[in-house]
Amino acid sequence: MYLKDGYAFPICLDSRAQQDQEKTVTLAGCIFNRCAMPSSLLFLIASLIWGSTFWAITQQLGEVPPAVSIAYRFGLAAFILFVWCLFQRGRLSLPWRLQIWLMLQGFFTFSLSYLCTYSSEQYLVSALVAVLFSLMVIWSPLLERVFYAKPLSLRIWIAATISISGVLLLFFPTLRAHWEENQSAHANHFLLGLGLAFAATLASTFGNLVVVQVRKSSDDVLLTMAWAMAWGTLWVSLFALMTGQTWTIPHSVHYWLSLGYLSFFGSVVAFACYFTLIHRIGAQKTVFIGVVTPIISVLLSIKLEGYAPGWIEWSGMILCLAGVVWALRDKPNQKNKPTS
Repeated sequence: MYLKDGYAFPICLDSRAQQDQEKTVTLAGCIFNRCAMPSSLLFLIASLIWGSTFWAITQQLGEVPPAVSIAYRFGLAAFILFVWCLFQRGRLSLPWRLQIWLMLQGFFTFSLSYLCTYSSEQYLVSALVAVLFSLMVIWSPLLERVFYAKPLSLRIWIAATISISGVLLLFFPTLRAHWEENQSAHANHFLLGLGLAFAATLASTFGNLVVVQVRKSSDDVLLTMAWAMAWGTLWVSLFALMTGQTWTIPHSVHYWLSLGYLSFFGSVVAFACYFTLIHRIGAQKTVFIGVVTPIISVLLSIKLEGYAPGWIEWSGMILCLAGVVWALRDKPNQKNKPTS
């Protein structure tokens, strides 16, 4: 399934997804009731949710330090998951050998990545951060080649090139204006922001590599995710304490509503979809969610903020979608042949 202007069109993500239809992912609502969900729907859910979280995050800015907001978000998400797992399974314990991998997953995915992302946006516009995050479609195959000796796919490289070009076009006017503003004494801050954003993308990619190791030891997506988020909350909390950030209790209703949305939908639901997809279709294809989410963000911005994209931005969206479709569709030799 691919996305175009908010609608979903059928497309087969991978022949392995057909074999995994018997597997389930327990998420919110009917997902918590263990209904089988195709990979295309999981891809769509994660894309739509993460494409909308930018609006929720803006409701938290200024009232609470960023690291504290991250700790609140994943702390609440971990609590929700622990309660659900205890209710469903009656246990929360996992082997310590697995906990070591979950510590690493929490550090890379739920701590370092988010801390670097929030910090980078102090120096860069969010459009540039989105462009840099699209580079995960390159980091993922490279690092899987280095650590897992996974062959490099020409299809993925072509799709990655098309997708990154699309994201660049999508945000080209904003990026050009931002570049012109930084041809001054603020250049050092600009480079610092770039470094932080690159670190965030690499941390997320390393987190995906760790997820592969976690799945080898346990197929319990929610329980392992609960522990990873708990460890991530611990790392972020330690950082907040060491940097002297104030632990304030917000009074704004908008903050608490956005926190609830980010914790439940943006963390529990979206990451459960994301990690399940890594297991089903591999990280190299799953990270293309990061190409779709900027499109969703722009479409929402048109509705919520009156944003009016030009032909360059619309061309970028088309390229993004073309790259995603190219990456996710089956190869001709993978299609089922008719039987005589």
